[in-house]
Amino acid sequence: MSVAANGGNVEAFHVKVPTDRIMIGSPDRQPPLPIGMQWPEDQLLQDVRIELFKIRNARDTVVGVASRTAATEESNEIIDWVVHLPARGSIFVNMTPAPEESGIRIGELRAGSREFAPMSGSMTERWVPDTSGDEDAPQGHIELLTNFVGELDAL
Repeated sequence: MSVAANGGNVEAFHVKVPTDRIMIGSPDRQPPLPIGMQWPEDQLLQDVRIELFKIRNARDTVVGVASRTAATEESNEIIDWVVHLPARGSIFVNMTPAPEESGIRIGELRAGSREFAPMSGSMTERWVPDTSGDEDAPQGHIELLTNFVGELDAL
């Protein structure tokens, strides 16, 4: 965690793919993860993909879980993250569907619990492919960078 110029805090998290992926829910996912999971054959869920991940801090320690939901409704795409840090609380972030030219997707903090409840700010999502060439290396990681600021106290 570091302090931002606006007095808020900046915090980085990451998810190693596929190592930290716990679940993928999608109508076209074969084989499902976890093995044996059956995605409901409900028409409302045909364009929905849900992933559940372990989430790591900058020291590569698992500190919580995160879910990423992507859905398409007519011509609208929706991407939401929920990050839960058991010792601190949860955040709900709604992302812009289209990434920036640099590949970064930006989202706005819509709600938070516990320490995140009084905060506002943003989070970015970026895919970072592995370039190590190691045989047992993950494919890459999803980087989540938060930039939150709390409410100002009245003088």
